[in-house]
Amino acid sequence: MDDFHKTRRLPPYVFEQVNRLKAKARAAGADIIDMGMGNPDLPTPQHIVDKLVETVQNPRTHRYSSSKGIPGLRKAQAGYYERRFGVKLNPDTQVVATLGSKEGFANMAQAITAPGDVVLVPNPSYPIHAFGFLMAGGSLRSIPATPGPELFEALERAVVHSIPKPIAIILCFPANPTASVAELDFYRDVVAFARKHEIYVLSDLAYSEIYFGDVPPPSILQVNGAMDIAVEFTSLSKTFSMPGWRMGFAVGNERLIAALARVKSYLDYGAFTPIQVAAAAALNGPDDCIRGTREIYKKRRDVLIDSFGRAGWDIPAPEASMFAWAPIPDQFKHLGSLEFSKLLIEKADVAVAPGIGFGEHGEGFVRIGLVENEQRIRQAARGIRKFFEDTDSNSKELSKTGA
Repeated sequence: MDDFHKTRRLPPYVFEQVNRLKAKARAAGADIIDMGMGNPDLPTPQHIVDKLVETVQNPRTHRYSSSKGIPGLRKAQAGYYERRFGVKLNPDTQVVATLGSKEGFANMAQAITAPGDVVLVPNPSYPIHAFGFLMAGGSLRSIPATPGPELFEALERAVVHSIPKPIAIILCFPANPTASVAELDFYRDVVAFARKHEIYVLSDLAYSEIYFGDVPPPSILQVNGAMDIAVEFTSLSKTFSMPGWRMGFAVGNERLIAALARVKSYLDYGAFTPIQVAAAAALNGPDDCIRGTREIYKKRRDVLIDSFGRAGWDIPAPEASMFAWAPIPDQFKHLGSLEFSKLLIEKADVAVAPGIGFGEHGEGFVRIGLVENEQRIRQAARGIRKFFEDTDSNSKELSKTGA
């Protein structure tokens, strides 16, 4: 594999080390509580499943579908954006259905990146934000993953010192992995900066409906002028608990959307038509299931913060997303996030995602997914508490013996 140009550009997959250890422990009979992967465990709402079952009975839906998405699905996504954000989209020119937001990001990178093009990527960040552009031949420059003044200072430096000038800025709020959130004023500043310097903005809004406060996360497309430079990626995976269905969208700037649609037309025929029809039913249907999902994640978050805190691990409460971004406890910081994650599997039967897997600035943290029920989260906290207590006792014993 090392002989191939594109695979040489990809670093070792950090999460695979944790996955191997997790599989080994399970094979030995351990009951591993897996909070490492952001894989929603809630069932897809029944009315969406029913629409899939109904549609798949029609043999005509078994044929090749439309790469950019069937018209009804693109209209449904445009309708969602108008209801949720007050943003009007042309479903024919400003909406493309993707095989999840991950595929959309990767193929957008293929569509717009020339060898050596510079892309500004948050660090830490969801891996495809960086590696999609690496595989497309681009070069990366890191920017902070939080929406503060330091991010704009980094953007200004990048424009001055990058050769060639950056072609795109990647944003992700609510953020994966850090769970940071952004306000509309932040997007206004980003749009003004991007328009001034003629840089595109690719915004990942996969967690738009998983929030725990009174104010829902905004879309960058709500900002006047954003359509000139921005495309936004969304997903039904979290909103409607449809991760395995692989359905997402790219919406926004017509030139970028056309480029993505053209690349996709050479690569795929789109999702299975019954899945697209069911996805349209999800977007056009009642939103009580979204509220119910949000409430479940909020309860899990509260249980996690409380039970882990009583176990001796203080974790900031995330305002959104299905993750907690947890600083490694002081007594384990010297290990680093990968070794600490391995220890949690071996000693506490709990799997988390090491922060280093999201970029060098993710070191010192682990990402914990709210993908287990409240009982299992409390069980995880008990295992962690025992691990911490045993570690503390061993340290004291070694100290007494002078070892």
